Amino acid sequence: MGEQRRPQGGGPLRSDENEEASGYMETTSRVGAQAPAAEGGQQVPFARRTVDGYLLAPFPWYGLDEAFTGPRWLMQVGTAADGAVEHGSIGHGDEPSVRHEAMGDDKERFAVVVTVAANPVRRSADGTGLLEATSVSSAAWLAGVGLLSFTWPGQMDHSLRDDWLDQQTETAWVLADDLGGDDWSTLSLPVDGVPTPFHYRESEFGWVLAGSTQEGVHVGAYGRGMSAYGLGFAVIKDIGVYA
Repeated sequence: MGEQRRPQGGGPLRSDENEEASGYMETTSRVGAQAPAAEGGQQVPFARRTVDGYLLAPFPWYGLDEAFTGPRWLMQVGTAADGAVEHGSIGHGDEPSVRHEAMGDDKERFAVVVTVAANPVRRSADGTGLLEATSVSSAAWLAGVGLLSFTWPGQMDHSLRDDWLDQQTETAWVLADDLGGDDWSTLSLPVDGVPTPFHYRESEFGWVLAGSTQEGVHVGAYGRGMSAYGLGFAVIKDIGVYA
C-alpha cells in the first residue's frame, strides 16, 4: 500500500496507487471500483449493484430531485474497516462509458450524486485508532475522482492513461483541499427545496460540485452533457425502489 494522504480540510485518506484513479477510495478499507474499461476506452457494461449496502447506511441518500424524470441507477457504496457505510453514489441519465474524445462526442448525458456521511474524527470500532473526519472536501474529492473514472483524453494511447490518471488524481486531491481557491466558484442550488451554496468547478472533462445539507451529510456531484445550473437535490425517500 502506498503512502496515504488526506485533504487538510478533512477529506478521506488516499493512496498513491493507480487503483484509486479508477474509482477506488481509501478510508480504512478498499471500496469497489467502477466497471473496468475495455481496450479502446469503451466501458464494460455496468455490473448491476444491489441495494443491500445502501440499506445499511445510517444516513439518508441524496439524488436529483423530482424535476429530473430520466433513468436513475445504483453505483457503489464505500465502507470503513468495521463495515460501516460511509459514502455512496447514485447515477442519473445515461450510464456513462469511458469516452475517448478523439472518437467523437457520443452525446452521453449523466449526473452522479455522491452522498458522504458527515463524521467527526472518531475512534475505530476496535478502539485501536482514529478514523478520519469527513467534510465538504471529502465530497469534492470523491466527485472529482468519479469524473476522472469516466474520462479518456483525446490523442492519448491506452498505455499512457495510468500516468495521466495519476497526475489528474493528484490535481483533484489538491483542488478538494482548497475549496476557497480560484479554481472554484459558488453556485446556489436547491437541496430539499432550500437554496444551498455549493463549491463548483468546470473542466474540459465535465463539472464537479460539493456542499453540505441540513440532514447531516455532504453532497458531491459530477457530470457531463447535463448542465449543473438547473439541478436540484433531494433525499431519496425509498432507496429500495432501486432493487
